[in-house]
Amino acid sequence: MLELNNLWEKVKQTSESALKCGALQPIQTECEEVEEAGIKFQVRILSSIKQKEKAKKKQKKQVKKDKDFNPFLPYEQDLFVADISPTHVCLLNKYKVVDNHILIITRHFEEQESLLTLEDFAAMQTTLTAIDGLAFYNGGKIAGASQRHKHLQLIPLPPVKNSPRIPIETLFTQQVFPPLTKGGLGGFNLTIKTVEALPYVNAIAPINPTISPAEILATYYQLLAAVGLKIKDNQHPGAYNLLATRQWILMIPRSQEKFKSISVNSLGFAGALLVRNSEEMELLKKIGPLTLLQKVGVAVK
Repeated sequence: MLELNNLWEKVKQTSESALKCGALQPIQTECEEVEEAGIKFQVRILSSIKQKEKAKKKQKKQVKKDKDFNPFLPYEQDLFVADISPTHVCLLNKYKVVDNHILIITRHFEEQESLLTLEDFAAMQTTLTAIDGLAFYNGGKIAGASQRHKHLQLIPLPPVKNSPRIPIETLFTQQVFPPLTKGGLGGFNLTIKTVEALPYVNAIAPINPTISPAEILATYYQLLAAVGLKIKDNQHPGAYNLLATRQWILMIPRSQEKFKSISVNSLGFAGALLVRNSEEMELLKKIGPLTLLQKVGVAVK
């Protein structure tokens, strides 16, 4: 359904047209670097969030009137990028902080807290094949999800060589991922490891563009088990953040949505944090980004 060679161009073209017609409403920020343990965290301070807060208030009123209100059904046509698969479509993130931030949503309603499926990973793999980016999933409200309708997200990565394009990858150089070989779970030898330098529970595994969606799904279940999230009767095992690139997939269980007043979603665990004002920035510097992530994750015992 999707011409992979055209997806990146379609994202850029749709972003340009949606910005012109007002469908896309960027959130202005100022970025500052906060370094800890060799990780150069990118911290963005909101300079204007009025439009998003206004939209949230409007949504709350709509939800009170209609508990089944869903901004993705129907979605705004001006934000539509492409059909990804028979089960998923690609939209622009209306209130973007990062340019060309896209959403990979299910065509029909599924709960954000439901388990990820073969179709979800097929859509993610298709998108990552077309766009070299960071895909992520906020598994539940505690993990930073703001909408009930199931959606993965992706931000493109800068074409920088010989430098971590994702701040947290600085620590991944300490991990040794052997080449994937045939045999074992899902048709390849699965290697689950822990990034031991991080003070919160996590599990990481290598992937690559040749792995099938079924193999990624098998990896996903193993990652859940590795961080102590047990699945019972196919129900949501608990809040977590999932991050994936063309090279690796990372799982972090969550204990709370925020610490003090600072909220954290998947991007925080990639090394990209968002604060609302200078007071929150000072708090973040005082406690340190890793302590913040430990507080909202699950501390290593």
